[in-house]
Amino acid sequence: MNPLNGEAVITGVGQSEVGRRLGRSGYDLTIEACLRAMHDAGVDPDDVDGVATYPGARAPVPGMTGAGAMQLHDALGLKTRWHMGTSETAGQLGPVMSACLAVATGAANHVVCFRSVWESTAQHGGDRASVLSRGPSRATGVFEWFGPYGAMSAATWVGMLASRYMHDYGLTRKQLAQVALTCRRHAAMNPAAVYRDPMTLDDYLASRMISSPLCLYDCDVPTDGAVAVVVSRRVSSGGLNRPPINVEAFGHGVAERHTWDQRPDLTTMGAHDAAASMWEQTMLGPSDVDVMELYDGFSYITLQWIEALGFCEKGTAGRYVEGGHRIGLDGERPLNTQGGQLSAGRLHGLGFLHEACLQLWGAAGERQVVPHPAVAVAAAGGGPIAGCVLVSIR
Repeated sequence: MNPLNGEAVITGVGQSEVGRRLGRSGYDLTIEACLRAMHDAGVDPDDVDGVATYPGARAPVPGMTGAGAMQLHDALGLKTRWHMGTSETAGQLGPVMSACLAVATGAANHVVCFRSVWESTAQHGGDRASVLSRGPSRATGVFEWFGPYGAMSAATWVGMLASRYMHDYGLTRKQLAQVALTCRRHAAMNPAAVYRDPMTLDDYLASRMISSPLCLYDCDVPTDGAVAVVVSRRVSSGGLNRPPINVEAFGHGVAERHTWDQRPDLTTMGAHDAAASMWEQTMLGPSDVDVMELYDGFSYITLQWIEALGFCEKGTAGRYVEGGHRIGLDGERPLNTQGGQLSAGRLHGLGFLHEACLQLWGAAGERQVVPHPAVAVAAAGGGPIAGCVLVSIR
């Protein structure tokens, strides 16, 4: 059932310094994270024969990538047998999925997968580049249709989808707030988190509206940082520093058009396609998952992932998170234990997988879930962009 046949494992993780406007290059942050991941696993550059990254060396806006696969290859003097670096992958977890297939087929033994960003430094002093605000430009693609209505930001698109869900299923802003409030509580126990100050429901409700119903605290914020994961072939993992974490399954299915606004059911997202394809690969199910590390580029997307992965019935995600009891560190299924992107910092999909691995190893410090979880899911992406990975330590 699992195409990996148990051959792909995670053996180490690493994270660079993370913060706002650090003044460091993405290249520098990338090398720091990758060396830390290799040290964590117990492999040397001479052992690494694969590199994978998203989105590669080039990105449409400043700071959205720190380095490409070949740049890391050259910086560390690697001798690789396999590499990939592309933007058209399964969300931001595509490099890990590809690396798993590479080691499972024997194309590589140890692959360093990384994601690096330095948006807050690269775009400091100007408007957000992603809103076509840097000099004269002509809208292309979907922006030719979105532009006349002023819908140039994902905040607008997600806000509209959240409004539809609220209309159909009665989701309230107080329920939606629990994602942001839970992330902030967990971030307070993460010394590497960007935002650790306490936040109350009143703080949330009083913050300025960005795109109704999404307020300031529903939106992640650009940061500088990098994260890396070492994916190894099981037969090559013996004697390393960490007990191997099993990659049980991954999902990146695309069953509908790759679009934000043309799904037949606008109260679903690509997360539903990806989750369905993941569960098809494993005998495990939603009830086996102990910890969920789910994308929170906008808090509403997290609710979509909760439903898509089968942790609650469709239309009930608001009730599932209400009060924050189920999703706290001592709840039935803790959410975003590092603080997520809303508070810990936006490192995209690998940031969630990094935290899932720390939790499974029992290495998350003050925020460690007790008893140690055995199965975790990491998910990334919103709208049509989606990927998820199921990992276990048993």
